[in-house]
Amino acid sequence: MTVHLALADDHPIVLDGLESLFRLEPDFQVVARCINGEETLVAVRRHRPDILILDLRMPRGDGLEILRTLRREKLPTKVVVLAAALEEDEILDALRLGVRGVVLKELAPQLLVECVRKVHAGEQWLEKQLSSRVLETLLRREAGGRVGSSVLTPREIEIVRMVASGLRNRELARRLGVTEGTVKIHLHNIYKKLKVQSRVELVLHAQSNKLV
Repeated sequence: MTVHLALADDHPIVLDGLESLFRLEPDFQVVARCINGEETLVAVRRHRPDILILDLRMPRGDGLEILRTLRREKLPTKVVVLAAALEEDEILDALRLGVRGVVLKELAPQLLVECVRKVHAGEQWLEKQLSSRVLETLLRREAGGRVGSSVLTPREIEIVRMVASGLRNRELARRLGVTEGTVKIHLHNIYKKLKVQSRVELVLHAQSNKLV
């Protein structure tokens, strides 16, 4: 199965490097290269790539604006952010807007390939050093502002712990003896109670409130 990619970065040399990297992998195909936000949105709408590798800081529509548009238009493309540096607030905003993976440019190229494979398979990817920074930001910003285990049922706490251990919905359903649809309903309720919007945020919240 071929994974179709769109690459978005305002530095041509970075685009060249990314395209060369993924050409070495037989199951990837680059369908678009974009150097600004406008080109990126046009490419995603036209090609509907499986994955968009996105630099958040680009001219004519920055990355967060692109993410808001993709979410508003309900486009199915999953997004991996690739950046030279990220502010903690940017990471949080990107995660809340549906980003599935975050990789720093300073890391080994093969980690980006691994990240894209994981995201395509339905998982999320956040580097450990970024996880720590985001967690610290959450703690500073929302210390005392969120409730923890007191609002969750015992079954919901059990699900949070399973999610934190890396289990996907199918495995959760098998272990709990319920359908995947029931798992999704539980997760929806948990997200609403804890005011989180993704698995990554849920795990970070669980860690900061000692639910795991």
